Amino acid sequence: MNNVDTHLLTEITGNDYLDADALNIRKNGESIKRVTNPYIDIKPKKDQSGIEVYVKENTKFGIIHIPVIITESGLKDVVYNDFYIGDNANVIIMAGCGIHNDLHKNSEHDGIHRFFLGNNAKVKYVEKHYGEGSGNGKKILNPTTEIYMNSGSHMTMNTTQIKGVDDTIRITKAELGADTTLVINEHILTNNANCAKTDFTIELNGEGSSTHITSRSVACDNSVQEFKSNIIGNAKCYAHVECDAILKDQGKVIAIPEINAQNIDANLIHEAAIGKIAGEQLLKLMSLGLSEKESEEAIIKGFLRG
Repeated sequence: MNNVDTHLLTEITGNDYLDADALNIRKNGESIKRVTNPYIDIKPKKDQSGIEVYVKENTKFGIIHIPVIITESGLKDVVYNDFYIGDNANVIIMAGCGIHNDLHKNSEHDGIHRFFLGNNAKVKYVEKHYGEGSGNGKKILNPTTEIYMNSGSHMTMNTTQIKGVDDTIRITKAELGADTTLVINEHILTNNANCAKTDFTIELNGEGSSTHITSRSVACDNSVQEFKSNIIGNAKCYAHVECDAILKDQGKVIAIPEINAQNIDANLIHEAAIGKIAGEQLLKLMSLGLSEKESEEAIIKGFLRG
């Protein structure tokens, strides 16, 4: 790996991948490094591009890193990754993609990830996206996540689009069984003429299932964001969706919520708030000696952290 590769990995992983229990680094459409252990196995798919990750039942506190980096202008990389999490296992999965594009052709990564959680399994999934480069070729990232949760399982999904991604369509689908919990925290920053679309479809099929989705986004310059959510309650369940956005410059945000109760005991809530940076917040920080720009940046960082 060269300096650009290392920089991209640092942006999306913070170099935590160096301490991973299991590891798969993908560069420009090819796996360049893989590490496994007796509890976590990573195998290449036989029929299509991607990997299969197997976590044995009762595995505790395993850490898996699967970063992707793209440095080749004009490359469209599509990968299909499946994760099979055994009963009672507890793991952290760190993913994400960094694109460096200095030329005029578009570079794109489409990642389709499917998670199959066994009974009482626990997963924390962290995904970061980042783009950079001096060329006018776009940096495009389209993640699709499918989640299938068996009885008593729990999953937390933290996704972050740091900056520099020109276009993204982010699709998340989940089917929840009995007594399951899915928590999703999404953070998106767009600027220039970036376009970001998010689409959640969550089916709460088991009694006692619950989900809490929080989307925090900042749209700057002439960027546009669109948030869609469709929450379907097919049993006695609970869902709470929050969509909060800050507009700056000529940025635009569209929120399209949908909640569908198919059971009399389904408790579904959706909240949305879109607005600009409050003037009193700016004045408070500026009174401490920060410039207006520094104050805006501090407010945006704090907002995205939640």
